[in-house]
Amino acid sequence: MEASRTSGARGTAWTSAPSGPETPGADEPRRTGPLIVTEDLGLLDDLLRLCAAAGVEPEVHHRVPERRASWTDPPLVLVGDDAAARCRGAARRPGIVLVGRDQEDPGVWRLAVETGAECVLRLPDAESLLVDRIADAAEGVGRQALTVGVVGGRGGAGASTLACGLALAAARTGRRTLLVDGDPLGGGLDVLLGGEREEGRRWPDFAASKGRLAGGALEESLPSVRGVRVLSWGREPAAPVPPESVRSVLAAARRRGGVVVVDLPRGTDAAAAEALAQLDLGLLVVPGELRAVAAAHRVASTLSAVVRDLRVVVRGPYAAGLDERWVADALRLPLAGELPYDPGIVADQDAGVPPGAEPRGPLGRFCDAFWARALVPGGAA
Repeated sequence: MEASRTSGARGTAWTSAPSGPETPGADEPRRTGPLIVTEDLGLLDDLLRLCAAAGVEPEVHHRVPERRASWTDPPLVLVGDDAAARCRGAARRPGIVLVGRDQEDPGVWRLAVETGAECVLRLPDAESLLVDRIADAAEGVGRQALTVGVVGGRGGAGASTLACGLALAAARTGRRTLLVDGDPLGGGLDVLLGGEREEGRRWPDFAASKGRLAGGALEESLPSVRGVRVLSWGREPAAPVPPESVRSVLAAARRRGGVVVVDLPRGTDAAAAEALAQLDLGLLVVPGELRAVAAAHRVASTLSAVVRDLRVVVRGPYAAGLDERWVADALRLPLAGELPYDPGIVADQDAGVPPGAEPRGPLGRFCDAFWARALVPGGAA
């Protein structure tokens, strides 16, 4: 057989195409990648590099493989324009892409039709597009994760507590769940969950990431606590994470489906704005007191310009004359629900029990009820 499994391709699952600094993930297992059909060594070198950037390991042949499954089973087939004529007559299948460098060859479209190619991509112009196509094919393109952001209307409102409770409740439903700590000054959600000693990557490890990240490799690299994958900050002073890194990480997390919960700071710097732009739903946590409502009004006015669906969660106890409806009306936001005062949270944390881990407590009941509505197709949170 002339076929050979190609390994040792340059790049990692964490880099953008076609170049960029090496980033975490070099030791992650490669996912099954496309079939490459070409004898052009220069083109092959480029395609191997792009496969490495997408975090996949391709199989390489010079012509249509003799074994039918080697042609029909890969999620994508990349046919070099030098090999297109040799692919005439091969079994028709979806996912064939004709790739080359010659921008002026009018005959390439005829070859594309004859080989059943879905499109023609020319390098280097289409490198980023091709990396996305390779990664999508390897990961599968399904329904994106429902992404919920939690923001405090004022300091100490309980946003991180609610974010942890929501993540734990989502995990109890059996869904893939990722909890993202978007506040570098918040003390670390891994600590709040009791997972600060768990092995895995933290935000600083992704500071150099840009472009396309492999969602599966991202998930596998993060600490797992009580069924929740957690992306938090390290114990060292938090260095800023570039906005493009935040965009890349959250996009990879969302492609995996399930639920993503993001704990966000009240300030909206460029990195926070990238996270806000990817939310399906924002929850503004506001204690039932006048000063908290006044502070939350300023936060809400900023968030409303970015978040498509922003709602308020009102937390008791209440000042005299206030209730959850009054707070929601004052902020001119839909009411997502009332979070009752839970005096047991502090005692639970002292005992090493994360907030919301007990489904029978007030926080656990609130979060379970929230997902019961939000996770129903067409349901409103």
